[in-house]
Amino acid sequence: MDSETITAYIGLGSNLGDRAGNLLLAVRGLLEAGFCVQKLSGIYETEPVGVADHERYLNMAAEIRVSGITPSQIMTRMLRIEYLLGRKNKFLQKPRSVDLDLLLFDGLEMHTELVTIPHPQMHLRRFVLVPLAEIAPQVAHPGQQKTIVELLADVEDRSEVRRWSPNTNVVIEDDEMKVFLKTMT
Repeated sequence: MDSETITAYIGLGSNLGDRAGNLLLAVRGLLEAGFCVQKLSGIYETEPVGVADHERYLNMAAEIRVSGITPSQIMTRMLRIEYLLGRKNKFLQKPRSVDLDLLLFDGLEMHTELVTIPHPQMHLRRFVLVPLAEIAPQVAHPGQQKTIVELLADVEDRSEVRRWSPNTNVVIEDDEMKVFLKTMT
């Protein structure tokens, strides 16, 4: 890979221990891994999707800029961050101290044993799309041919996703989300 600067998007999540602290440590890990973090979304508390008996998650999204690195190398660095923060097996649906997913990589579509881009289920999950729409509303999903804000408007997933604050529980209602989406288009 040449030294062209690439923009990529990462989803971050945690539902064990100090969830917010885990996200902060994961962002620090991204910086220490050599990623230039450009934007961070707010933190959202989300209900578990597709799993039973999990605590609620905190999720957010990050925009990073990288050069001279492949998606597989990014994934390898993210797996190391997860491991250092206590996650031992990425591919089991268990509660986790931290989960890092490579969502998008400069409009690239690829599938290898280690990484699939775009993330194969991101367009189906509100807990991914809401924070991503906050920082990248007009970025296009290469497989769906829609922007993130369009995907969010069309998503069938109705799971609860609300803005999280350490001091208060601020809930963004569906009507407020519609206003938010209109301002992004």
